[in-house]
Amino acid sequence: MINWITRTIDSVILFHSIVLAYFLRLNFEWEVIQNYPVLDSALLFMFLGTGAMLFTEKVRWLRGRSRLSNFVLVAYIVMVSVMLTALVCLVLENLVLPEVFIPMSVLIIAALLAFFTMTLYRLFAKEFYGMYLKKKQPKKHIVIFGAGEAGRLSKTVLGSQAGTNQKIHAFLDDDAQKAGESIGGIPVYYGLDRLKSLKKDHTITDLLISVMCISPRRKKEIIEECLQLDIKVSVVPSIDEWVKGGFSMGKIRQIRIEDLLSRPEISLDNPAVFGQISNRVIMVTGAAGSIGSELCRKIIAHKPSVLIMVDKAESALYDVEQEFKGGHWKSSIKPILADIRDARKMDRIFKEHKPEIVYHAAAYKHVPMMENYPEEAVTSNVLATKNLADLSVLHNVKQFVFVSTDKAVNPTNVMGASKRIAEIYIQALSDYLDVEKGQVTKFAITRFGNVLGSNGSVIPLFKKQIEQGGPVMVTDPNISRYFMTISEACQLILEAGAMSKGSEVFIFDMGEPVKILDLAKKMIQLSDKKVGEDIKIVFTGLREGEKLHEELICHSEQLQITHHPKIRVVKMGNVPFNRVNYQIEFFERLLILNSDTDIVRHIKQIVPEYVSNTSRYNVLDRLN
Repeated sequence: MINWITRTIDSVILFHSIVLAYFLRLNFEWEVIQNYPVLDSALLFMFLGTGAMLFTEKVRWLRGRSRLSNFVLVAYIVMVSVMLTALVCLVLENLVLPEVFIPMSVLIIAALLAFFTMTLYRLFAKEFYGMYLKKKQPKKHIVIFGAGEAGRLSKTVLGSQAGTNQKIHAFLDDDAQKAGESIGGIPVYYGLDRLKSLKKDHTITDLLISVMCISPRRKKEIIEECLQLDIKVSVVPSIDEWVKGGFSMGKIRQIRIEDLLSRPEISLDNPAVFGQISNRVIMVTGAAGSIGSELCRKIIAHKPSVLIMVDKAESALYDVEQEFKGGHWKSSIKPILADIRDARKMDRIFKEHKPEIVYHAAAYKHVPMMENYPEEAVTSNVLATKNLADLSVLHNVKQFVFVSTDKAVNPTNVMGASKRIAEIYIQALSDYLDVEKGQVTKFAITRFGNVLGSNGSVIPLFKKQIEQGGPVMVTDPNISRYFMTISEACQLILEAGAMSKGSEVFIFDMGEPVKILDLAKKMIQLSDKKVGEDIKIVFTGLREGEKLHEELICHSEQLQITHHPKIRVVKMGNVPFNRVNYQIEFFERLLILNSDTDIVRHIKQIVPEYVSNTSRYNVLDRLN
């Protein structure tokens, strides 16, 4: 709509610029002007100019968004209009209509008139539109945290935004020597102590954290203080983007829940990971899931020769395939629609594609669901994992990395216990091969807590409940969990493959566990809502099999350090392979009987530390 209005105004200006040019060139002498084809000339100039406008929209390099883009566009339109008009007049003069001739002096005057008029009205339109936006938008009262180079640049960027109704009232900084200074007439104060009075005096609505390097703990303190004062918090780009010159208004982002972890995001840069993956055939199971798909993104960046993506979710796998099709990858990408529980099909896949490294991320992970369907937990988390591990040995896979969970530690539910059995089998198989046959396949296990933003995790669930107006459902006021980002989880999986010597369990130092109630409150506040007023929190009670607090290692396990300060290795106790192999194969008979109680009873025999919590299977613990 706006484009058509602009074109119409431009066309009217082009028409009248020719008319006025004639009047100026001929000193407003009406008798003389009547001898010239003024109307025909004006219509010709207008139509050719409109054609130039339409052509301009198709020319990509002319559609820049810099401040000079309007001048460039107008100049181009006017220049092309003049050239086309002169060319057409020349043709008409020599061939058809010699009376349709526009003097060059008139064209030059018309070009100048058109250029200045079209430019001026654009500038006025922009100014008036900016004023309109300022009146329409609620005014932002801003404080910038950081009075260094980043803070100064942030002030410049904020001040350069036309149409924004905002005012910067103060700078805050942790450097006491900067207190008392001023930046562009704006005072600098020390620390956060002044924020409360600034909020009261100036109704501060927003705080921008603009420090190139700030510790996660300090960032969390600032955010929590702002949440208490009902102040929105934003942050500038990371230091990498500053170095690349990528700082702009569009790069300023709202605070995310990850910013409240109070620890730095764990970043690994081990050249051995690249060496392990590069030019190799890699298989990822569960490749369409949140962790599996991110794992594929990281793997493809390390240039494998082939990336085999296995998943049974057709639509999700298709989406991941389409995402990779858009990139210029040298790797061959092979999405395979398959159920890992289908042993014969998985054997065919191994035979055909010959993977060298397998990352097994496919699993059922929802605790309440697996309490209702223990047979599914066994077939997917235990038997399918056993089958994949056995196929890896059979087909001489160099590395098998199993993605486990902290719920496998002293489990209180079927899901956690099923993952624990898979851990036990993998270590028993690894130890057995090492002793008996000379091991070709190296096995590694990764174990981590809740992954922020993964499918079915508490973060997207709370977000959805908040968007719907609440209430936010929390099971217990004291429940806590360890958290890590999807990126961290995938880095640990890749690092485990590179570091493993065989049968270790790798875990991250994830800092302190986070109370889910605190997480819910902060998510509500970050959504610009008030806890208890706009969004209520309701306690529903622990679900079947749910723990109050998760653990990272079992009582019998030993924690060992590695070369990376944030990665630990757990060495599990030895379990005879023949015994655990027989116990797992016995599940095949129990599945035929289709008895949930018999299946869970057998799980408890394999994992004696599995004690059900608030579950129908508590009776089995009392019988033992």
